[in-house]
This record gives sequence, C-alpha cells and structure tokens, in this order.
Amino acid sequence: MTINGEKFTQDSLPLLDYLKQRDLQITHIAIELNGKIVPKDELATLVFKQGDVVEIVSFVGGG
Repeated sequence: MTINGEKFTQDSLPLLDYLKQRDLQITHIAIELNGKIVPKDELATLVFKQGDVVEIVSFVGGG
C-alpha cells in the first residue's frame, strides 16, 4: 500500500493505528482511497490493504 507517497509492506494497516503513530486526529482529516473520497462515517473502521493507494489530508487552522 502507498500512503501519501510512502510505501508500506504490511498486509493490512488500520487507519486508526496509522493516525495514532503520527499523532493525527480522525476529526481533522479527509481520506482518498483508490481515487475515491471515504465518507466520514466509515473512517473508524477503515483498514488499508496491499495495493491500496491512499492520500490523507489534514486540516490546519490559520489565517
């Protein structure tokens, strides 16, 4: 799987584990999985698998 351009070799990787490792909050992100936006109500149970291409965008406040 590839997440934000970084390749991972695990067979699967739960989104929540990935976010915890990077100190990101599920409420402040949007995810594109294999070219499609993942609905917010599916994020808590999302597990990335081999072959997935993932882009994670985090929202940052500012002015």
